[in-house]
Amino acid sequence: MANFVLVAGARLGSWAWDEVLPHLGAAGHGVHPLTLSGLAEKQGVPAGQQTHVQDIVDEVERQDLREVVLVGHSYSGIPVGQAAGRIVDRLARVVFVDASVPADGEPFVSAWPDGGAMVRASIVENSGFWPVAPTAHYEGHGLTDEQITRLVEGSTPHPGATLTEPAALERPLGDLPAAYVKCTLGDPEPSDDVAELLTSEHWQLIEMDTGHWPMLSQPSELARILLGIAGE
Repeated sequence: MANFVLVAGARLGSWAWDEVLPHLGAAGHGVHPLTLSGLAEKQGVPAGQQTHVQDIVDEVERQDLREVVLVGHSYSGIPVGQAAGRIVDRLARVVFVDASVPADGEPFVSAWPDGGAMVRASIVENSGFWPVAPTAHYEGHGLTDEQITRLVEGSTPHPGATLTEPAALERPLGDLPAAYVKCTLGDPEPSDDVAELLTSEHWQLIEMDTGHWPMLSQPSELARILLGIAGE
């Protein structure tokens, strides 16, 4: 059976996967939602990008997990992609859920249209943190008002250094067994860097007709996709 290690995106903690977990557990798999340092119940823990990578590696090694399906959503694709290359002997598949992908030597913000200038400025203005997003940020993503409220109220400011420090890849992403789950509502095409990775024989593309937070908007469908990736 697989061991799912689930890492949510910026500002979020392990709670974001709550509605996905029962579906994976009912199929008999190990389920390990992870909160990264500095977020949710781990607020106050200093964190740079390599801290988040190490959080993931430590979780896998501490529990001696094998057949790992490592799942990263949104921002967390950056540390997940790096961690996957460091646990390759334990890895069954890495799954990027509408996620950013790391480029060696580049920070998360480098892919933004302005090179990350606005995010960097916001981090400076907010004492080293990327502030919680307003309600409007979540509109148009297939979420109910209640789900948006959960996202807003459950979010915590995100440690800025994790967004601005460069990635360090131990092996090319295209060499890893991977799936990319593209949420097509409002943004139907993968980004150029993802499209290039999808030319690899080791990668597959799966589409979901929903917005950027499918663990809330379509949890049972996301779980079905993850189970399919795991070979159910």
